[in-house]
Amino acid sequence: MAAYTRMAYYKGEGRVYKGTVKDVPGFDPEKDAAALRKAMKGLGTDEDVLIDVLVGRSNEQRQKIAECYKSQYGLDLCEDIQSEVSGSYETLLTALLCPADKYDAREICKALKGAGTSENVLTEILATRPKPCIQLLRKVYQEEFGSSLEDDIKSDTSGHFGRVLVSLLQAKRDDPSFIDHAEAKKDAKIIFDAGEKICGTDEEAIISILCTESRPQLLQVFQEYHNLAGKSIEESLKRETSGTLEAALLAIVACIRDPPTYFAEQLYCAMKGSGTDEATVIRVMVSRSEIDLQDIKAAMKMKYGTTLHSMIQGDIGGYIGKALLKLCGGND
Repeated sequence: MAAYTRMAYYKGEGRVYKGTVKDVPGFDPEKDAAALRKAMKGLGTDEDVLIDVLVGRSNEQRQKIAECYKSQYGLDLCEDIQSEVSGSYETLLTALLCPADKYDAREICKALKGAGTSENVLTEILATRPKPCIQLLRKVYQEEFGSSLEDDIKSDTSGHFGRVLVSLLQAKRDDPSFIDHAEAKKDAKIIFDAGEKICGTDEEAIISILCTESRPQLLQVFQEYHNLAGKSIEESLKRETSGTLEAALLAIVACIRDPPTYFAEQLYCAMKGSGTDEATVIRVMVSRSEIDLQDIKAAMKMKYGTTLHSMIQGDIGGYIGKALLKLCGGND
């Protein structure tokens, strides 16, 4: 499964998504490879060329550029870029060059094996990727790092949070073919009985439903739950769970309800206040640029009354800021 087939899956799901990056008509990988070589050869680097070519092409086209670069010059494009730039700017450009499946695998590896475990990164990736991408992720992770992703997750996480991640990793979420209203009522009652009705919480029952049912089915479960409990499932989860488990379950619910709004919140929180979480901004914008970044921009404007473009402009400067603004695709 090639990196760009993730977009094909979302189209097959029946929803219309709008990314900010598309295939460039009249694409010439040899010409782009030559432009990049010229931009990095000798003293100094022509940053504008790097940004125009790497941000302005789709992921599939970038892979072809990298192939041409190696065949024409006997050099690895990613390694050359790493020798010319540094910091978050290097992180962004190398992320753009990475196929989507490998990028997810590398981000998860960093989250697991860095200084401490980045639970939010694990939750974001495993809760938002469709079934075919999760299945491919397991395979690519094994090939890239020589270990089982499931085993690594089990060794670095614990408790019910770890169980959520392992459950999502099984990629057993049902296909979105139809809605079983009777089953939705049954599942809503199971969740209600597991939390609000008893002293303590039966986390396993909640995890099983949230990690395996299809999006249309879960949306119906959420409605039935509200009818039964008189409150949203989010309100109940906040009351009945805590810590990383609460964050993971709320992220799953948010992604089921409206993925663009979930990612808009991730981006907004990464840039609001003092300091900027550039790693999150890069990860979200790169991974969603060909899927629904346009929708994410609209969701941010709707929820927060500001634009992604203006937030980047106010928080991130230099060449990385310029590259992210181009990836953002306009101040709308």
